[in-house]
Amino acid sequence: MKIKLIPIMLIAISAVSCKTQKVDSETVPNKEIEMEEYSGITNTKWILTELEGEKIEFDQAQDKNVRFTLNGEDNTFNGFFGCNSGFGNFTLEEGNRIRFSEMGVTRMACPDASINESEILEVFNIADNYTLDGNTLRLNVGRRAPLAVFKKAEIQKELITEKYWKLKTLDGKEVEMADNQEGEIYFILKTNENSLTGFAGCNTFGGGYTLEEGNRIKFTQVFSTLKACPDVDVDEAAFLKVFELTDNYTIDGDTLMLNVGRRAPLAVFEAVYLD
Repeated sequence: MKIKLIPIMLIAISAVSCKTQKVDSETVPNKEIEMEEYSGITNTKWILTELEGEKIEFDQAQDKNVRFTLNGEDNTFNGFFGCNSGFGNFTLEEGNRIRFSEMGVTRMACPDASINESEILEVFNIADNYTLDGNTLRLNVGRRAPLAVFKKAEIQKELITEKYWKLKTLDGKEVEMADNQEGEIYFILKTNENSLTGFAGCNTFGGGYTLEEGNRIKFTQVFSTLKACPDVDVDEAAFLKVFELTDNYTIDGDTLMLNVGRRAPLAVFEAVYLD
């Protein structure tokens, strides 16, 4: 009896194995497609260009544009809605489904605002799907015409590159130049070959960098000279660690913050304009 059961069991195992292989071969490509779609919409700044079929005037400086960013690392989003800033959570599902939840906004009064914020906020309240076409994103509800249309923000390299950025604070602490320090701590991002150059308080340093949408930045192959300065009170290792950890930046006029994730700034710099 046992001998007769063995072939039957082998056939059953073989059938299950074939079925499993078939499912895997079908589902893996779908997951890859989903990841491509998700990466196309997240970690990117989206600027409003159309609301309920009406064109929205675009500000080249970008600081006054209605905009939002989906943070793929923790499924949170933040944005600016014409007067107030906001934040919340979002979920993405198969079939280009999207839901915004737990939204919060500041409560500034802007009587001269040129756009109705309540209409924009309603978009995020009722949107349940999206359409992504290259650099254009549409938020929709059901199969109606788009509630709002956004375009991918261009990287404004001129805001951060070719500027002398002087260190002001490191890990939340004010930085003061020592009397016997050779020069102030700074760095410059050169557009030529995307190179980084600067002075860390004792040694000069350099490397490379890349800029991406959503104020993403990555420093690469950072190196420094090996000069010894025992009498200079500066922690060069802590400063250079900033360039290893940084993955995004915030820029506000002449103030630049290098950050990792959504934590407090690793370092804050001030633009100095040399004659």
